[in-house]
Amino acid sequence: MERIIKRNKRSTAQAARSSGSTGNALKRTGLTGPKSKGKALQTVTDPAVQQQLRYYEEGLRYFHQQKYLKAKPILEKVLSGPNKEFADRARMHLRIAEQRLQPSEAPAPRSVEDHYQHGVAMMNLGRWDEARDHLLRARKQAPKADYVIYALAALDCLTGEAESAMENLKIAIQLRPENRYHARNDEDFAFLQEDPRFTELLYPDREGSGP
Repeated sequence: MERIIKRNKRSTAQAARSSGSTGNALKRTGLTGPKSKGKALQTVTDPAVQQQLRYYEEGLRYFHQQKYLKAKPILEKVLSGPNKEFADRARMHLRIAEQRLQPSEAPAPRSVEDHYQHGVAMMNLGRWDEARDHLLRARKQAPKADYVIYALAALDCLTGEAESAMENLKIAIQLRPENRYHARNDEDFAFLQEDPRFTELLYPDREGSGP
């Protein structure tokens, strides 16, 4: 009788060990509640559900490591499995992973400073049309912002529009006389170096047309 009791104890211990991984998986996925315990124990023995659970745990591991590119295709495999709860949980994590993988968009320029900074950046990239669009928007919002009009004058020079460049530069200097000194050493105005009007505008105290 004593031998039979010991053998039964060993059999119980082996059964507990063999079901340990399944029990841990159920705890992790929240399927060990009173209402779902019977159903979970029944469905987890299904090979298809077991495979679905393995995919879910693997995808979740990559998700928590923020390796969303690896997590995404694995979580997608969970969706086609038979267990609805696994699929729903995977779908939630998949939605978050897809959001994290989307490139963040820079906010659209709104203020005068935003349009000005964006316009200058486009000038530096040689994207003249975009630069002009943003600088004109900035000027519309702040008609007396000398630095915006000065930037428009420089853009006019870069695009070969001498008349508009002279007009804008003259206004920028009227609004802020210091712009006269900036323009003297600004390479963007090299296009106007041979124009006598440019010399007169930048050097009003000199006689003749020479600098």
